[in-house]
Amino acid sequence: MVSSYMPTRGSGRAARTYGIVRALAVGGPVELLHTRFGADAPDPAYEQLDGVRLHPVTNSRRARRAVVWARARARGVPPAVARGVSPELAAAAESLADGRERVIADDPMAAVSLRRLAGRRPVIYSAHNLESAFRPGRDPDWGSRGSLEAFERRLLEAASETWMPSRADLEGARRLAPHAGLRYVPNVVDVADIDPRREPASPPEALFVADFSYAPNREALAFLVDEVMPRAWAQRPELRLAVAGRGYDAPTRADGRIDALGFVASLGPVYARASCALVPLLSGGGSPLKFIEALAYGLPVVATPRGAAGLDADSSRHYFEGAGADGFAGALLDALDPERGAAVAAAGRELAESTYSIEALARRLA
Repeated sequence: MVSSYMPTRGSGRAARTYGIVRALAVGGPVELLHTRFGADAPDPAYEQLDGVRLHPVTNSRRARRAVVWARARARGVPPAVARGVSPELAAAAESLADGRERVIADDPMAAVSLRRLAGRRPVIYSAHNLESAFRPGRDPDWGSRGSLEAFERRLLEAASETWMPSRADLEGARRLAPHAGLRYVPNVVDVADIDPRREPASPPEALFVADFSYAPNREALAFLVDEVMPRAWAQRPELRLAVAGRGYDAPTRADGRIDALGFVASLGPVYARASCALVPLLSGGGSPLKFIEALAYGLPVVATPRGAAGLDADSSRHYFEGAGADGFAGALLDALDPERGAAVAAAGRELAESTYSIEALARRLA
């Protein structure tokens, strides 16, 4: 496994990598080659994994980095990816690849770094999103929709196989590159290690957990606070909203029923006191890990169609779905019903165990 980042667990991207590494390790040894970008040290959880060995690589700097960046840009690589292309990572991968059953590029930068190796042996690309599925203009460093689609098409076609995180991303990738080898490899959580016992707060509390440095999550929060909650409060004025995650500070004039928790190191107690979890996404790719995590904690989940897109979950059975502000507020009120909420939460926990656990992914990758 070749990653352009230090192996951590603090973001959705990092959590996907960790889940895949753990699932691969069930089947045999895993060599994890990584740069030192993004953190000072690996998450200690990696060092506790049986059969996983870490191999850190230090990227070059200054003039050498500028040359690498310019060459990548000349090949049509978006600036957001070109800045992470690493010849040092590629060289280390060349020496470690011999005799390995599979070589996996864990992100677009790693996939570009390994392009020469991919010309000589199969290299799998583990995608975290279908990047061209995002709304145009989300970040100028990704370029125009057309240039990004062309780049991503080349990436998919060069890989022996690409692992997509959601059914929606899988279908989008199939339309973009019809002849590419594609596989559905969902995001997973350590369901077996999650205690679903709950102690709901009174008055009831709805919970939104996200990384608000991610633009689609900020958009979702604005939709929730400005449009959904006023409608829900018209029926349940006592309802509280807890917002957990880095990057959000409640405005000075925010409604007093909104609790801005900030970054929470251990989310277990926060999930335990919540009456339901919210996934109000309106855009973005992948499958929300916090959706799956909430299912594992035995919470009824309320999601938009976009928030649930690509998951093997049925609305009204595994979660409550609501489109638009009125629909989402209605689904939120339905989730607060004790009987209906409990039935959906139980089915959601079973789904997490059968489909979105480390063990389920290990079976899928075997």
